[in-house]
Amino acid sequence: MTVRHYSDAPSVDFDAMPELAGFTGEPTGMYVGCPGKHGYLNLGFERNREGRSILRELDRRAPLIVQKELYFDEELPEMPCVYILSSGGPNVDGDRYVQNFFLKKGSMAFISTGAATKLAEMTRNYSGMKQSITLEDDAYLEYLPEPVIPCRHTRFISDTEIIAAPSAAMFYSEIYMPGRKYSKGGELFRYDVLSVCAHARRPDGTPLFREKFVIEPGAGRLRDCGVLGRYDVFANVIVLAPQDRADAIYAATEPFIDAERRLACGVTHLPNGAGLLFKVLGMEPGPVKAVVREFCSTVRREIKGRPLPPEFPWR
Repeated sequence: MTVRHYSDAPSVDFDAMPELAGFTGEPTGMYVGCPGKHGYLNLGFERNREGRSILRELDRRAPLIVQKELYFDEELPEMPCVYILSSGGPNVDGDRYVQNFFLKKGSMAFISTGAATKLAEMTRNYSGMKQSITLEDDAYLEYLPEPVIPCRHTRFISDTEIIAAPSAAMFYSEIYMPGRKYSKGGELFRYDVLSVCAHARRPDGTPLFREKFVIEPGAGRLRDCGVLGRYDVFANVIVLAPQDRADAIYAATEPFIDAERRLACGVTHLPNGAGLLFKVLGMEPGPVKAVVREFCSTVRREIKGRPLPPEFPWR
């Protein structure tokens, strides 16, 4: 297994991005990327002789923490489940993170976070994260982190690179809150910048797709039709799968607008036969997460022939 170590971790520098203009000053407290603010995580999975996937490589630096893999999924008992934790509380001014996930041939994994990712108020800088996800032949990944909660005047930018073999499959969801919805005085869409980019290619370098969205509440009307409208919570889901599997998942997915539950979802094909893009809008995280999990169950049935088990009641 090719492993990336902390000493090889790329620097996380988004200063040239136009959406961050004016937010590149040195924080008044701990400097950008100092120890405790430059988190690094490397997770490498492979399949052992018994056919069980295991967490073979683990390298981490504070504040990111992963302790060990667990095997609690009753539908896929051979799949390791890993939770990413943070010892540093919310993301603050000048935080930089690097996360690498590597799945060898035939392996699978479920990755999530122990709690929502909270973005604290920032005054001079931003929080940035680079992710790299590599899937070899027949690898399968479910990556379902808890929601991101941006507080007032936060700036967050992420870049996710995906390298996927044609036979690999992946389900990757992101859920974004409008802020601390029920805080005193209200914080709906009071953050400065939320910039999210994901792009994928084949191992030989063939590009598959690139998606980027930048949300700047102070620069436009998010309540307009065609943006967020009357909804607060937004989920973005990327599914990579072979073309025939993606077509079957697409056919089994019914878009809807439910005025009573105040939920809506839609699905479309990614270019170059890469897979699908699924989006959900809602008012509260619970119902949005339920729609995302239902869609993930559809994906897993098609890829692995098993449904997603019920969510833990405390999640």
